[in-house]
Amino acid sequence: MSTPHSLTTAPHADFELEVVEGVWPEDISGEMVFSSPQRCTPMDYSIFDWGSICRLSLAAGTRGAGPGRFAWQTRSIQSPGKRLWDRLPEQFTTTATGYQSPLGPANAANTAPLPWGGRLYTTWDAGRPIELHPDTLEFVAEVGHRDSWGGNSLEMPGIMPFLLSTAHPVVDPERDCLWSVKLEFVMEPSIGLRPSVVRYDAADGTQVRHWPLEGVSFLGSTHTVSQTRDWLILADSGNFKPDPAEMFGGERVLTIDHEVPVWLIRKDQLDGLATGTPVTPITLTMAPPAGHFYARWDDSDGISVVWEGMDLMDLAFYLKADDLDVNGNPIDPASVGLYNMAMAPETIVEVLFDPESGKAIERGIYREDWTFNLQLSAMDWSTEGLTKPTLHHVTYQGCRPHNISLRAATLYADRIDLDQLREATPGALATFERGSMELKAKWDYPNLDDHITSPTFAPRGGGSSGAQSAYAGGEPGGHDGYVLQPVMSDDGFRVELFDAAAVGKGPIAVLKGTNRECVPMVLHSAWMPSYHDLVDAERLRFSDELSDDLMASVPEELHGAIREVAAECDELF
Repeated sequence: MSTPHSLTTAPHADFELEVVEGVWPEDISGEMVFSSPQRCTPMDYSIFDWGSICRLSLAAGTRGAGPGRFAWQTRSIQSPGKRLWDRLPEQFTTTATGYQSPLGPANAANTAPLPWGGRLYTTWDAGRPIELHPDTLEFVAEVGHRDSWGGNSLEMPGIMPFLLSTAHPVVDPERDCLWSVKLEFVMEPSIGLRPSVVRYDAADGTQVRHWPLEGVSFLGSTHTVSQTRDWLILADSGNFKPDPAEMFGGERVLTIDHEVPVWLIRKDQLDGLATGTPVTPITLTMAPPAGHFYARWDDSDGISVVWEGMDLMDLAFYLKADDLDVNGNPIDPASVGLYNMAMAPETIVEVLFDPESGKAIERGIYREDWTFNLQLSAMDWSTEGLTKPTLHHVTYQGCRPHNISLRAATLYADRIDLDQLREATPGALATFERGSMELKAKWDYPNLDDHITSPTFAPRGGGSSGAQSAYAGGEPGGHDGYVLQPVMSDDGFRVELFDAAAVGKGPIAVLKGTNRECVPMVLHSAWMPSYHDLVDAERLRFSDELSDDLMASVPEELHGAIREVAAECDELF
């Protein structure tokens, strides 16, 4: 038993799926979109490769599919950086943290799709959000002129900026803006990274605004931004720390934190405040570290957050060709370059952040021996659903000893139970009640060769009521609709559809490729209505950033290719 080889060997390709079990319901619509790193270049850590966007239409016979069939489409994100790589691959080198070049660092944009009204974005932790055409999936623009972001996170030459950001900016439905974050290297109050809140207004076109957090310096990442009506919530993810020793060719010695800081910022603190002005957050601490956390929109009785713990999931650890797993077996060559999987069961918590006392108050918690590798979750992202959430659906991949390196286990020897990591355990799709975190339903995947990944909630009859947003169904909250569960397997990719109110009864329908097609590793997914037109808006052009000073920072022999790419991108909208 091993992680499917197809995660790293299957090509990105279009194909069709068909119903192989059950009956596909008529009241599901829209599309499921995925972000995925391509395999363009042999790379130490494959999650840093150039991004692609994948789309599954949830209506048969659409997006070019035949009658009764469902279209799977995938497109390379042809950003300016990717276009330059296509022309000048010899200028790019790979490191454990992605591509480097005299043109500047790459914006891979490979981690999460982000629908916003009739627009579609894709994101990454080390680059600006990128807008895609919702019909063709072609590159449209990057978000915000580099100067409006406050410049590079670390000064370096090149026409592509180095901007450490977040894979999960969040859409504010009342302000019609996107809240994001930027990290920059600082020396005070200690050596580390200082976060800034970033705001991108739909009406601002080419600009963003940013406000540094006063007195904050840390050494992690901010993988998620969450919000309530009145508050922004940032946190040190705590589970990804770049290790200087490893970056310079040595062995990794850094370990992830036991607890992490959380920062609360009132949105009205930022109203009318000039960009670049520091703001003081309220600081709390939370354990365990979490890459993902999601707040309830209604904060009238407090800041209530689902905190998806990543107990002993060190995402900076990746598998190497000479690694042994925890049982002393060689790592499967097909798994080289994938991340080291969780070394303990994970904890999910509903927590109330109290800005008055500065405390995190536990409301409900769940952690059992089977809750290994809390992968990703599905929730109702409509404003109505976030205001009164009911159910939260979570995918657990199970214990995977073949994807835990002995090197990692040795480094964490005083924090793990090795006996708990010896045997593989089934994955599961689980449903929790919001507030109490009571386990309401669970569906196991006993076939250990199945690799379940990012689930998505699709509302029943999404957008059918004029009184609700396009993302809301008949009864928003997470119970009235469907959970789509992708399953990666060398026997063929499939998508299992569950009634969100009855996950424990098993899938009501299953889609599978007509020729048992496999797909490579995908990361986050999202549901969105089907859109065909590009929203008319002012957008940043790549050529707008090509100042004389920036052009002078790269070798002159590369200028011709840069101008060619700029001319191509200027014709996209």
